[in-house]
Amino acid sequence: MTDAIAGRVETERRGHVLVVRMRRPDKRNAVDAAMTAALDEALNLLDDDPDLWCGVLAGDATAFSAGTDLADGAGDPTPRGGNYGVCRRDRRTPLIAAVEGVAYGGGFEIVLACDLVVAGRDARFALPEVARGLVANCGALFRTPRPLPLNVAKELLVTGRPLGAERAYVLGLVNELTEPGGAEAAAVALAEQVARNSPLAVSLSLRALERTVAEADDRGWHATDVASSAVARSADAAEGVAAFLEKREPRWTGN
Repeated sequence: MTDAIAGRVETERRGHVLVVRMRRPDKRNAVDAAMTAALDEALNLLDDDPDLWCGVLAGDATAFSAGTDLADGAGDPTPRGGNYGVCRRDRRTPLIAAVEGVAYGGGFEIVLACDLVVAGRDARFALPEVARGLVANCGALFRTPRPLPLNVAKELLVTGRPLGAERAYVLGLVNELTEPGGAEAAAVALAEQVARNSPLAVSLSLRALERTVAEADDRGWHATDVASSAVARSADAAEGVAAFLEKREPRWTGN
């Protein structure tokens, strides 16, 4: 059975697996306030229903998510999920990202907040915030160098250039690579494999692993908040967003 949430997200139960699909194709699944609330509701369900043992988070054939809707904003962080209802969530249930097309900006940060990643061969990951006069503020500053080599993480953060799925697979960001259009089905199959195991053992293993990085996460969020606060007051941030919305090259001042 498939259920819609706030016109932005749909959920489907597949046995012990919950498939969560972002549904805003006209905006490449860019996250606005309604999608943040819908993602939060769906992931609350995943964590709170004892009959759900693994989740899959997907977009559509052209985009996982292009990140924050720069015109309308992504809304406030939610009490349980934080940014986008996802990125600061203390989850008890594994979550697998199924990526087709672009996972840019906040969309990539949502991927980084998941436990496993399945991607179509033509998927692309990027952190283009610096091209908008911004910094990645939803976990990428400290999560990107975990699955990726440090120099590759730096490349993504300071150039904004995309990373293709095939290279991401070789480097270790992507767990499984599929032909285009196959990511969701492969992610569901992987989730079903997870769900064949003891849900208690899986949950406790996941939480133990998360506790080992919790201290580093606290430092990472603090450093991110410092950087985000500084850039939010800058002329470059205002210029970068304006240039994007006006479809022109930005005129940076470095201020």
